[in-house]
Parts: sequence; C-alpha cells; structure tokens
Amino acid sequence: MTAIENTALGRLESEGRLLNAVLKGGTTKPGRFGFRGDVALKFQAQVADEKRPPDYSIEQVLAIAQEGEGTIPVLAGYLHSFAYLADVATVLDGALSPNGSYFMFCNNIDLLAKYRTKLDGITFRVLPCDESTVWKEMMDLVGINKDDIKKLDAGGKLDYLLDEARKLDLAYNEISYEDGLKRMEPVRNRNENRPV
Repeated sequence: MTAIENTALGRLESEGRLLNAVLKGGTTKPGRFGFRGDVALKFQAQVADEKRPPDYSIEQVLAIAQEGEGTIPVLAGYLHSFAYLADVATVLDGALSPNGSYFMFCNNIDLLAKYRTKLDGITFRVLPCDESTVWKEMMDLVGINKDDIKKLDAGGKLDYLLDEARKLDLAYNEISYEDGLKRMEPVRNRNENRPV
C-alpha cells in the first residue's frame, strides 16, 4: 500500500491542504498515490479551535504521485480566478516539475482562450471552465469516452485519464502571468442562472 508521506503529496497532506477528498489512496499502478479533491491555497485566520474552510483552493483536483519521487507528474484543477495561479506556484513550489503536465481550468478567462503560462519555471496550461467539471473537461480534452473506463474503479479511472493527459502535446500560445491578469474577466457567479 502506497503511503502518502512517501510521495510529493505528503507535504500538502501534512500542511492540512488536501480537503474534500473523493479519492485519497493507492491506485491500480504499483507505488502510485491518487488524489481527487481540493488543495487549499489560502487559509482563513482560525479563532481558537474553530476549523474554517480555506479562503480559496484549487478545486476538483485530479493528481497522481509516485512513491519515492519528489514531484507530482500530472495535475488538473479548477481555479475560481486566474489570479490564484501565483498562489498555486507558491503553495506547490518544489512539488511540481518543469517536465510535468499541469492543467488549470479558470472561471474568469475568455471561453475561447487556451494558453500556457510559465511561473517559476513551471508551465501551466490554462483553459476556460464554464458550468462543467474538471473531470468532464479533461475527459473531453484527452478524448476518452466514459464507456472506455466504466469497468475501472476510482483509482483505475484516475490512472487511465492522467496517463493519457501526460501524452498530450498542446502547443498553446505562451503568455506571461501579468498578461493573463490583464486579460482576465470578472469572476462569474457559479450560482447565477441556476434553478433554486
């Protein structure tokens, strides 16, 4: 059984950043640990023993980490604002690799925009996400039909999706983080236009 402490996710776990996990455990590949949930980026000030939710997180994270390796090879997640990408680079500093595949779906970028942004030597592929989930967006991006993976368990599905995602060679235009900040739009209210 793969222990999270022996993977690149271990530090995030010890800092209490891995929240709302739907999957946090070994996958079908030997020595591999999978995580599906949220990664807290900024914590609220705590009063006494009161446990408060973070101010903001990378939501709907899909990540795998190999035992004994210092970095996360592939990670996808949702950011409510493109501006939080700087926090992602800071919080995950040392846990990401220049050779890794990192996908960030943002609420407040143009729905037709797709680009690469490099922070601290790490390349993030930034994509729009509107009323969808990271899982569904990644399935579409990779071109997997849900029937292809329906017989697999949760860990097997994550393995399959992220192994395919690592093979993607997406030559999006590269823009600077500062340029991305200028281009970003107001954050859309996710609950707008939803039936009550």
